[in-house]
Amino acid sequence: MGAFPFRIDAVDGAARTGVLQTPRGAIRTPAFMPVGTAGTVKALSVDQVASSGADIILGNTYHLMLRPTAERVARLGGLHRFMRWEGPILTDSGGFQVMSLSKIAKVREEAVTFQSHIDGSRHTLSPERSIEIQADLLGADISMQLDECVAWPAEEARAGEALRLSARWGERCKAAFGAREAQALFGIQQGSTFEALRRESSERLIETGFDGYAIGGLAVGEGHAAMCEVLDYAPAMLPPERPRYLMGVGKPIDIVEAVARGVDMFDCVLPTRSGRHGQAWTWEGSVNLKNARFAEDDTPLDPNGGCAASTDYSKAYLHHLVKSQEILGQVLLSWHNLAFFHLLTKALREAIAEGRLDAFRRDFAARQRTG
Repeated sequence: MGAFPFRIDAVDGAARTGVLQTPRGAIRTPAFMPVGTAGTVKALSVDQVASSGADIILGNTYHLMLRPTAERVARLGGLHRFMRWEGPILTDSGGFQVMSLSKIAKVREEAVTFQSHIDGSRHTLSPERSIEIQADLLGADISMQLDECVAWPAEEARAGEALRLSARWGERCKAAFGAREAQALFGIQQGSTFEALRRESSERLIETGFDGYAIGGLAVGEGHAAMCEVLDYAPAMLPPERPRYLMGVGKPIDIVEAVARGVDMFDCVLPTRSGRHGQAWTWEGSVNLKNARFAEDDTPLDPNGGCAASTDYSKAYLHHLVKSQEILGQVLLSWHNLAFFHLLTKALREAIAEGRLDAFRRDFAARQRTG
């Protein structure tokens, strides 16, 4: 039993739908978590994020510890108050950004030392410091263990080293986190694309014991087919009674296929990043609003969409905004994309509850295109 009750309401194959209950509100699963990297879901107000259907958002430890600093956020009342978001917040551990963004990062048993990508200042991130930032200073509802995520492709020996270091760091995170009733801690399964390593990682995580379990080390360049191959076995290695979170995923088709394999939670910058670059996600796939064919298209992106950006503005107007590089275009497309991702997870929840997920998957895949 984790810190937060997790109720599974229906099962269809490996897929599940249910509710993760937190003190700040219920998270309906499958759930998509918008990424609020620096205390903001880019281009959107928290009211727009909430109206799009989000139950929970994600904050980024690495970015917030560097600017404005976790200590400052704490002095200003914690991340919820700072950004005016009343629902649950999950924070990542900072490990992924340390590896990918910092100018120089050195991984040792005790901690990661790195130089800020902003000003070159030196910092140390240990498992204990990561928990202090997430749980104590930012006040996250769900904190993630510090882990080492290796680049892809990875040799088996290197992936094994990283998962074992992550497992030891997970134990230290659990010790630093202690027992809390109003906050939860998730462990992270590693092991790259090696089934035996994923199993070893899972066994070590279960031995330590976490409130939820994430699948890490995917969506790092391996591609959709390779990701699905790992997801054919990885979720089932984790405790079925606790939520399973696939980190950094992804495209709508990725989410649909991962849900079918037993994943409950997702996060990705894709909806807002795509929106800032003129791309909209729809039931028929992605569309590029820069395309001249939309210049006089008076129809909305989705007349049955989940927000005003989807229903109230023509593709011609959105095309004009994108071509003119107007900020409103970035706002509206980000809002639309986020609403679409939440309509997708709502449709997945309904399909699972009604026992028709296979038909939904086939229909969704058949309709996807790009252009």
